[in-house]
Amino acid sequence: MKLSPRFALDNLFVIGGAFLAVAAMAFTAPVAGWTGFGVFTGITVLAAASAALSRKVGHKAGHGLVALVGLWSLISALVYSGTALTWLVFANGIAIAVIALADLTAHEVTTENVVHRLVVTDAAAATSDATDGRIAA
Repeated sequence: MKLSPRFALDNLFVIGGAFLAVAAMAFTAPVAGWTGFGVFTGITVLAAASAALSRKVGHKAGHGLVALVGLWSLISALVYSGTALTWLVFANGIAIAVIALADLTAHEVTTENVVHRLVVTDAAAATSDATDGRIAA
């Protein structure tokens, strides 16, 4: 079984967003801001590269949106300060995590749909083989 890069990246984005939501409340504003800038930069680069290299429209849209929110987040981490910075890092971390969870859900629904079709098709073939008197392997 092969791990999908989209699945792995979406999980990484969820973890990064959750980390930033906690870090925003745990650290002082300057520390949360620079931590947010670093993590948002990494998320933006990974998401933009993934969207650019993907051939599927859903993948491009999901990771493109993550890259767009990540770009806004890293810019806001440099522009704002104080309490506004703390709450922006918190909100942007949650936004990244929610978008990544939505993309992960979309990926899993399409994957589950394909698996379900394979199982149903396989069961139908076994039924037709049994009615023909042949034994399904």
